[in-house]
Amino acid sequence: MTLNDRIRSDIETRIFSGRWPPGHRIPNEHELAEKYACSRMTVNKVLSDLAAKGIIERRRKAGTFVAKPTVQSAVLRIPDIKAEVEALGYLYRYELLFLKRRHATRADQDLMQLSPQHDVIEFRCLHWANQQPFAHEHRFLNVTAVPQALEQDFGVEPPGTWLRNHVPWSEAEHSIFAEEADPEAAQALHVTKSAACLVVQRRTWRGGEMITHVRTIFHGALYRLNAHFTPTND
Repeated sequence: MTLNDRIRSDIETRIFSGRWPPGHRIPNEHELAEKYACSRMTVNKVLSDLAAKGIIERRRKAGTFVAKPTVQSAVLRIPDIKAEVEALGYLYRYELLFLKRRHATRADQDLMQLSPQHDVIEFRCLHWANQQPFAHEHRFLNVTAVPQALEQDFGVEPPGTWLRNHVPWSEAEHSIFAEEADPEAAQALHVTKSAACLVVQRRTWRGGEMITHVRTIFHGALYRLNAHFTPTND
């Protein structure tokens, strides 16, 4: 690990763990340069990179602060699967089917707009409601952008839940459509290959860098999307 990576990792760990909450004033360049026995130029580069990703906010003459979440508005909100299952009164269970870390392949680069230098983690997960499969999740995580993911036990906590609780994002995109279950999802969800399922694809970014791409296939007979909204002047 280079010194730049160490400084960046230390700052991100303090932010994502909650030790430095939104609005917290980060030590200035001089203080960080003394702490890490390096030049202010080195510290400035790290802070500039973090600011570009939207993790911190640099204010002229005021200092550097942990970025506060921006107000997000959406017609449809997709909640955390675990929270949603439990809200329905069902017993939630999570099963990690597959996890692999690797250098970004050509397919990963095209899917997530990454360079070959990036590392990704690929997940396949199954979410249960009571004793019935509820949703099959296929997720890609840009671990170069979120290195603290390497320290997590995703056999215990779903990646989506962990990301919601620890990794801020600045932009998201949903695609929602009906589709027949592919063979892998059909087997996992205990449905026939021709069964109608609801597919939700989500991509999230932070400061222009994609964090995750997830394709979740819901058992069509168990899942319903609901939206509550009011008229606006837009």
